[in-house]
Amino acid sequence: MNLSFFDQFMSPYLLGIPLILISLLFPALLLPSPHNRWITNRIPTLQSWFIYTITKQLMTPLNKKGHKWALILLSLMIFLLSINLLGLLPYTFTPTTQLSMNLALAFPLWLATLLTGLRNQPSASLGHLLPEGTPTPLIPALIMIETTSLLIRPLALGVRLTANLTAGHLLIQLISTATAVLFSIMPAISILTACVLLLLTILEVAVAMIQAYVFVLLLSLYLQENI
Repeated sequence: MNLSFFDQFMSPYLLGIPLILISLLFPALLLPSPHNRWITNRIPTLQSWFIYTITKQLMTPLNKKGHKWALILLSLMIFLLSINLLGLLPYTFTPTTQLSMNLALAFPLWLATLLTGLRNQPSASLGHLLPEGTPTPLIPALIMIETTSLLIRPLALGVRLTANLTAGHLLIQLISTATAVLFSIMPAISILTACVLLLLTILEVAVAMIQAYVFVLLLSLYLQENI
C-alpha cells in the first residue's frame, strides 16, 4: 500500500516512450491562438491582466538592465503555474514533482544570474561573500559559509518546489483513500473526511500558485543582487 502512494510520481510510459515530454508541452495548448485583434473576449483580457500584474511585481525592484529578463521570468512563471495546476486534476502527472526537472530549471537560471554579476560588476558580486566590517579571524570561515550558501541556492529552489508539491499530492491521495475506505463502514466519518479533502484541495491550489510565484520571485531576487 505504501509503495502505491508513490506510483503517481513515476513518469508514465507508452510503448517505451516517456510521456513527460507531452505533459510539458501541454500547457502551451492553453495559450490563445494569434488573432488580428488585441482582445477578443474575457479570457485574453484576464490573461493580459495577469501577465501585466506579474510582470510589474517582478520587475519593480529591478533596474532597466534587469528588465531584459522579463520575458524569461514571465514565461517560467506561466509554465510552472500551468503545470502545477494541471497536476491537480485526476489521472494526471505533475512533472514538477520530479527533482531532476526542477533542478534543470533552477541551476541554469541561477548560473546565468551569477555569471551576469561576475561579468558586469565582479567586485560587487564577490563582495557579497564577505560582509563589511568582518573581524579578521572570521574572514576565512565567513567566506566558506557565504560560498556554500551561494552554491546551494539552486538546490534549495528545486527541493522547495519538489517537496511542497509532493507532500500535497501525498496528503490528497491519503485522505481520498481514507474517504473511499470509510464510506461503506462509517458514512458520517467518510463525509467529514470528504469535507477535509475539499479544503485540502483548495489549499493545494493555493500552494501550486504560491510555489510557482516563489520560484520565480527568488530568481528575480538573485538577479537583483547581480545587476
